Formats: sequence, structure tokens, C-alpha cells
Amino acid sequence: MKRPKPKPLKFRPYARLLTMLGDQLIKNERVALVELIKNAYDADAGWVKLTFKSFNKDFQAVGSNAKIIIEDDGIGMGRDIIENHWVNPATPGKLIDKQSKRHKTAKGRIVQGEKGIGRFALLKLGRRVEMTTRAKGAPSELTLNLDVSGYDENFLQNQQGLFLDELSMTLSETDSAQEIDRVKIQLGDAQVTRKPHGTRLEISHLQGTWTRHRVGQVHRDLGRLQSVFDRIVRDGTAAHDGTAAKGAKGKQDEFKIYIYRDEDLESFDSEREEVLQKLLAEKTVFRIEGAYDEAGKKFDFTINDKHQTLDLLDPTLTGMKIYRDIYAPEKNSKNELESRFTACGPFKFKFYVFNFASDAAEHHLLAKDDKDLIREHRIYLYRDGIRVYPYGDPSDDWLLIDVRRGTVKASEFFSNDQTVGVVEISQENNPDLRDKTSREGLVEVGEATDDFRAMIQIFLAWVRKDPYDKLVRIKKNTLDIAVHTENAVEKSLNEVSEALDDDQPAEAKSRLNDAKRNYLSERRYLVKRAEDTEHLAGVGLSVEAASHDLMLSIGSMYRIINDLMDKTRSGKPIPAAHVAQELTSLRGMVSFLEGSMTEMQRLFRSTKQKRKQVRVSEILVKVQRLYASMMDKRGIDYQVQTLGSPLVANTTDAVLLQVFLNLFDNACYWLEGRDPPKTILVVLDGDNGALTFADSGPGLNAEDLPFIFEPFFSGKGEEGRGLGLYIARQLLARHEYTIDVTPAKKKILPGANLTISFVKE
Repeated sequence: MKRPKPKPLKFRPYARLLTMLGDQLIKNERVALVELIKNAYDADAGWVKLTFKSFNKDFQAVGSNAKIIIEDDGIGMGRDIIENHWVNPATPGKLIDKQSKRHKTAKGRIVQGEKGIGRFALLKLGRRVEMTTRAKGAPSELTLNLDVSGYDENFLQNQQGLFLDELSMTLSETDSAQEIDRVKIQLGDAQVTRKPHGTRLEISHLQGTWTRHRVGQVHRDLGRLQSVFDRIVRDGTAAHDGTAAKGAKGKQDEFKIYIYRDEDLESFDSEREEVLQKLLAEKTVFRIEGAYDEAGKKFDFTINDKHQTLDLLDPTLTGMKIYRDIYAPEKNSKNELESRFTACGPFKFKFYVFNFASDAAEHHLLAKDDKDLIREHRIYLYRDGIRVYPYGDPSDDWLLIDVRRGTVKASEFFSNDQTVGVVEISQENNPDLRDKTSREGLVEVGEATDDFRAMIQIFLAWVRKDPYDKLVRIKKNTLDIAVHTENAVEKSLNEVSEALDDDQPAEAKSRLNDAKRNYLSERRYLVKRAEDTEHLAGVGLSVEAASHDLMLSIGSMYRIINDLMDKTRSGKPIPAAHVAQELTSLRGMVSFLEGSMTEMQRLFRSTKQKRKQVRVSEILVKVQRLYASMMDKRGIDYQVQTLGSPLVANTTDAVLLQVFLNLFDNACYWLEGRDPPKTILVVLDGDNGALTFADSGPGLNAEDLPFIFEPFFSGKGEEGRGLGLYIARQLLARHEYTIDVTPAKKKILPGANLTISFVKE
């Protein structure tokens, strides 16, 4: 049987594809305007004028003649470009140029577009488009008209779908250019002569609803099309409506954007940029500028003009939780960056870090309005000098900082609004960091985007953990000390009094706020000083308690060594068994010394001493060993009872060591000279989170009970310092635990009974 010849078929899309693609690819009218203005940038325009024609002061369209007009002085388009490229969606022209390394314009700009779909932005704005364009050097101008206002959004005609190739446009030519010619036009504060080339888009039958707020958002978007931070730092008092970047030849490559309502230039809070400039110059804690060197696996940067490098495999970074979570997630797993390079490519960055705390140093302190202005910005991403949207918007968390702060300690990351700045990538160095077709950030596929985000997260986490934490802590301590030494609280209160005497309530209120801030600063300093003093006193008492047995051991070691030296000098042979016996004794004593000193070292404060789940019985055993010799000599019987599950506390070894050393020392003191039985009994009640420490000594005097936890009160007379129980209570209180005299009905021995509760209050 003869088969019929295969019939060739072709795709023939319906016209509604324009609407469907437009809705999917262009999120809203704001994005649409940005896309069209990026086309002007690619065309080497020096300025763009955006006019809302027939709109009232609230930017509501007045009547059916309202239009949006976009004009530029770019290179324009000739007939060939329009007929063979512009009317063909997804044209590969720019993409081919990029792949052929012809992706720079005459001004040295990197071409932004490559997908050939930006023109869909026109139909997002309105249903009728008139485009007038004049190519550079051409005497005539071309006008293209597209009118789909007679169709609904689905392009149905007589209940039939319209095909895309059934939509028609008209292209006409005006031999002597009339619209785009050398005429005077107003741009901002200046009147300039228009160049005889460029493009004018007139969009009518508008879609959507405009408001002053939405146009203000467009103004901000366009103002941030190029880096607002570069512009502020470079130009100082740059005009609100302009941006500038350095061109390839070192000249200023201007690209200014103006927004008009009819004939009126709209400013939209231009003074805020000047305020931001001042904040960046005067209020930042850190100004960071640098680059990530992928080939060298390092960050090379300056912090406040001080140069530093940080290796990607440096233990300072690899030890951070965020680094391990990303590149060594399994316990004991190998860091994958040891055997591979990141896939994102090198990039540059500029970060400005602020301190939002109400007690920040004066030169970093921010008013509420300042904080609100800073919160309008985040960390922006720019590719070849042009912003990747929506990264940098206040509502966008592209670096997942808020997510990280929610899953780990918030103090390990800056808050999302505390750091502003820019990250700069390029098409040449970062080819795998690609935009989504929807213009909504980077494609979230593959290692490139993941590595890119991780490098920024890790670097910022290091800045927060290391230099920022150190600087803020040092400056805060310095400020607190200055407040104390300069009697700032007293001076502030005197100023309050003077203001009240002069009947100046507003001034008095201001001075009272100063006094409050100074009081809190001084209180913080005094509390820290008291804590440090208590800690050192506790260490001293604890070392003193353990020093007796240590000195005995050292004395015994001296005797053994002297004995061996005397026998060696006598010239008589020393039996090997005797030498071995003495050396074994020495080794045992050295081992005891090492163990004792190891435990004592735990008493000293260290940044590594973080709270953790500690099994209380393990610390108790270590302290008991230090007192074992003393208790044996004094005939003290030591007993431990465990009730229920193991007793666990969220604290540090150092806290428990100091508390237990004090309790053992007190018990041994009061049991010395007592008649047997001499007993210390410790009950560990894991189910109720409590420990009771009791002895069979004389107990506590009833009249002393209100004072035993007070500083410098001691029942030992001149032998005691009265700090032990006070320090024990203070240490436990800082971890929200308590120590109290055991109620009479719950006493387990006739002497002193103290109960520690490890249940947080």
C-alpha cells in the first residue's frame, strides 16, 4: 500500500500569544518602562525623556487622549533594522553580536538586550503605538504604527482567533525629518539642541492605572538603573534626574533620565539623594570595596581604606556555620571547595554597613528618618553597569539574609536593611549568571547562581562576625568608659535642671534623653566591670581552694627528684626497680598536676566558652577529684545520689566549676574538726532540674540566712572573704538559674543544705 507523502507543517501562532508572553515576560508597567529605556541605553542615548501627557497632578489620565511618550537621542533605526529585526520577535541579532564578541556599542557600553522580546513591553503599556525613529546620518525619519485597540486582549474577531501574521503594522517615511531634528528642547534645567537622530515612542489607549505613587516608583527604578551609590560618591550633589558612568575612553558617558507631566519636570524627592550621600560619607561603620578573585580563591578588598585579603579556604571562613552548611553539610564531610573552583566567576562589590542600634556611637547614630531612607535600599546587582531587577528592592531578599537569620543566630548576619551597596558582574566574566526571561532576577539553576549567592553571604557573615563585632564592641566600651570618667550623667542632669529653670521644656526633654542614654551607657560599663571583677575573684577563690593539694604534689616531686640526684652524686649504683618506682610516682604526680591545671583553665573566660548542654555529674566528678585528698585526710565521706534522668544544664563548664569549687570548699571548711560522721551528700534530680548540696556540719545560723548571698558577708570570721556564695549566685543568675537555702522540710543532712535550680526562671 502506497503511503501518502508527508505534509509539511509550520507553526502559526495566534495573536493572543503577544498578550500571553507579555504577561509572563513583563511583570508590570514599571518593568515595561525600564525595558524600553534599556533599549535607549543600548542605542547609545545620552538622555531619555519620559512624558505623561494629559495626566493630572495625581497622575490620573485625563480623558481618552492620555499618552506616554518616550524620547531619546540614540542612534535610531533604519528601514532594514525595522523590517528585518524589530517586527520579528526574538530576533537573534544582539545575541549573535554578543557571541561574536561584538557586544559593545560605539560609546563602549555593553549591550543589555539579547532575547529580542523587550518590545512586548509596549503592549503592556498601551494598545496603540506610534514609533518615530531617525537613524544616525539619515536625512529622513521612519514612522511605524501598530494599533490593536480594536481587539480585546485575546485578539478575537467574530468569535474567531486572529493569527499573529494577520496583525498588520504600517511603516512610512518622511523624507525631510520633522519630529527628530535639530530643535531646541527643554531637559531639566537646561535647554539643549536635539541631535538629528534617535527614537520617539508614543503609546496611547493606555493599559492599567497610574498614580503619583506608581510614577514615583518608576522614578526610583529609573534612578537606580545605574548604581546610585557610584553616582552619589562620584558626583556629590548630582542632579536627581541624571546618572553617569565612565565610558571606555575615560570620558563621562552620560545617561540621564527625565520625567515630565505635560510640560512640567517632576522631581520626586530629589533631595533624598543628597541626604543619602551625607549618610554614606559620615554615618557608615564600614565602607567596603573589593572583588572576589575566583581563580585565586580569595577576597581582595579594603575596609575603611585598609587593604585586606581573605582566602576562601582560610579557617576563619571554613569554620563559620554558614560556610559549613553550604560546602560541608554532612558531619566530618570534606569541604568541596578544596577540590573545585566556584562556578559563578569573579565579581566586584561595594558595601556600606550601618549601625541601627539606639545606643550606637554618636558618629554612627541614626535618626528615624535616616533609617527609613537607608531601608529604601538593599544590595543591588548590576551587570555591565545596568541593574538586574528586582534585586535591591526593599521587598526583595535575593541573598536570603532573612532566611538565614531565621535558621541560625540572627547575630551572625547583618539585618537585611543594615547593609546597602552593589555587586557588579559582567557578561564576559559571568556568562553562567543569566537573567530570567521574566526580568525577575537570575536563573536559579546550576552551581553558578548558588556559588555566587554563597560567596556574598559568606563574606558578609565574616564582616559581621569579625571586624564589625570587634569595632562596635571596642567603640561601645570606649564610649561607656568615657561617659563614666567624664561624669556625663551628672552633667546631663545638671543641664536638665538648668533648662527647667529657664522654662525651656523642649530643651529639658532633649537633655533628659541625653541623660538617659548616658545613664544606660555608664550602667553597662559598671555592670561589665562588676562582672569581670566577680569573675576574677571567683577564679582566685577557686584556685586558692585547689592550690593546697597542688603544692603538696609539687613538694613531693621535689623530694623524689632531690633523692634521685643525691643517689646519683654518691656514685653508688641505683637499683633499676627503685628508679622505675620513683619515676612512676613522678609521672602520677605530673598527671595529677596536668589534670588539675586543665580543670583550672576552664575557669578562665574565653570566647570559645559558649553555652552548651552540660551533664552536671561530669563537672561534679572533676571538682570532687580536686578535693579528694583533702576529704581523705579529714575523714569526709562523699556520696552522690541520682534521681530520675541525668541532670543537664545549658551553661558553661566554667560556671559549674566555680560554683562547685565554692560549695566543696565551704563544706570541707565547716566539717574540719567535727566529730564523725563527716558527710557530704549531693542529690542530682534530673526530673525536676535540681541539685541539692548538703553536709553534716554545724549548718547555717538562722540570723545569717538573709545575708549569706550578700557580698563580703562570711560566717568564717576573719578567715572568710564573703564572696564565694555571692559569686556563685551571680554566675548562676546570668544563666537564669538560682541557688537558695534548702527549705527545712527538704533538708537531706543536718548541716548546710543548698539547692540549685537549673530550671530557667
